Order: sequence, then structure tokens, then C-alpha cells
Amino acid sequence: MTDLSFVHVYQPAAIANAPTLLLLHGTGGNEHDLLSLAPLIAPGAAVLSPRGKVLERGMPRFFRRLAEGVFDIDDLKLRTGELADFVAAAAAHYKFDARTVTAVGFSNGANIAASVLLLRPTTLAGAILFRAMVPLEPEIRPSLDGTHVFVSGGRRDPIVPADNTERLATLLREAGADVALAWQDAGHELTNADIEQARTWFARGR
Repeated sequence: MTDLSFVHVYQPAAIANAPTLLLLHGTGGNEHDLLSLAPLIAPGAAVLSPRGKVLERGMPRFFRRLAEGVFDIDDLKLRTGELADFVAAAAAHYKFDARTVTAVGFSNGANIAASVLLLRPTTLAGAILFRAMVPLEPEIRPSLDGTHVFVSGGRRDPIVPADNTERLATLLREAGADVALAWQDAGHELTNADIEQARTWFARGR
């Protein structure tokens, strides 16, 4: 049975053989929040943008947390599998190449993308993670050989400590991923520098 249970937006590629961007919003966002980023990062790419199913005081998220920076690990694992299954089902339904999917996540969306990399590594060809932190440390290290990841942190981020972002980059590298780590003179907000550096990274073939 095709599982397209996430509320989502799908936009087909405007260019033949273009990749697909999986857009993952932050807390309180929705499936429309990051649509404007797609043509800035990868012009012509297909777009798959789901809305997180978990509500925190009415605000959509991709998984539950117990407090700021303290995640409900059981729910995180469940939601990670659910999202990975959705991407596979969407690829079959919309007929895009599942092997070309790059996640573009901000904050909570970046954290679920990192969790997909660590727990369901064959789901994504790569990821762009804005203001991400370590979602969990898997019991079994995944194989991320050939996976390209761009991580962009804020030097003045009050939510994500710099050492946590560094630890995430290390975890991904230890699993074999090619990780580019960038720092912005910013807080938790998304900046033009984030977008421009992500665009350049993606255009270089990661």
C-alpha cells in the first residue's frame, strides 16, 4: 500500500534528470515554508515537502521532544522510519529517482534529516542541514559512503551549541559521509549566507 500519509507538496522537476529536494521545515512551519529555497539551491529540481505530523502546542514538528534539545528517542526512531517510508512511497507514486533525493532541513527538519541519515542511510543521496544538532547516536554505525552533507551552524545560536554541531559532523564523517561544515555569524535564524553557501556546495556536485 502506498503511504502518502504526510500532508505534502510535490513539484515535478523542470529539468530532465534533475534531483529531488526533500524540504523539511522547522518547528511551527509547514509544507510551504521552504518552497522558496528550492530554486535558489537547485534550480529545476523536483520538490517533495511534507508537513511534520507531531504537534507541540499546535505547532507542527517531525518528532516529539521532552524539552528544548531533549528528544523523545523512541518517537524520533518511529518518525524517522515513517519519513523514510514516505520518501520511498512518494518516489514510486510520483516516479522520481529515489537515488537522487537530497534533504534540505532547517532546525527540527534538519534534525529529522540527520536521523534519517543515521538510521535509514539508503534513503538520501545527501543533505543540507541548517542549524542541526545530534538527534541520536545510533547503536550501529551506518554506512554513508558516497553521501554528501552540508552542515551550516550559527556561531551565536542560543539553541544549538557549537560543540553539538561539531559532534554531528564528526558522527557523519565517521560513518563515511563527505561533510562540509560551515559557520555563520548568526543565531538560529536562516540567513542569505546559509543559502548562498548551500547553493554553491550543491552546484559543485557536493
